[in-house]
Amino acid sequence: MYDLPLHLWFSITRLGGAGLTLPLAVAIALWLALGYTRRLAVGWLVIVGAAAAVVALTKIAFLGWGVGIRAWDFTGVSGHSMLSTAVYPVAFFLTLLPTRASIRLFGVACGIAAGLAVGLSRVVLSAHSPSEAVAGCVVGALAAVLFVWWAWDTKAGKLSAVPVAVSLLMLTAALHDVRVPTQHWITHIALHLSGRERPFIRARWKAGHEAPHPVIAPPAGRSAALAPSFV
Repeated sequence: MYDLPLHLWFSITRLGGAGLTLPLAVAIALWLALGYTRRLAVGWLVIVGAAAAVVALTKIAFLGWGVGIRAWDFTGVSGHSMLSTAVYPVAFFLTLLPTRASIRLFGVACGIAAGLAVGLSRVVLSAHSPSEAVAGCVVGALAAVLFVWWAWDTKAGKLSAVPVAVSLLMLTAALHDVRVPTQHWITHIALHLSGRERPFIRARWKAGHEAPHPVIAPPAGRSAALAPSFV
């Protein structure tokens, strides 16, 4: 499996990109509001939003303050892994909601498998460590299972599977290669909150070479006066 061509791994990893999964999450909420209840739609957005907040907070903590687990090479929950493992199971569940329980369960399992494939791709492409990808899959799967458990007894039959499936497939095809600079935004927030000039970097952090505070050079006019004298 690891011998897949590199371009295939990139195609798999793009399935977890925020430029695709976040619009899919919104589309799911719209279908829930239109075909079922606004309560379900809001509940879904709250659940996936909370999972996204876990990703953002762990990344901000590392980039701004160097908070992580060196022994596990953990610097933050993988966003690609979390989003794909949260969104795809719920997309399958929504599409198959009018069907019997066994088919719905199979769809949820397929969605989780897709998220796991994205998580594996992040490790293969060296975008995340195994611990970060696993954490992302766990957080995403918990979000998906929580929503599915909550919505399981929703009365089926209000939505036809065809328009839901077609719309979600079209959205996936259209946005598969769309990229959103979420990492840049998170880094900017981390630096703003921590007051650092530069974010913590994994390699230097693992080696213990990162300074705990920003190093600010003195003004040019004062550099000579502040310089130590060895005369």
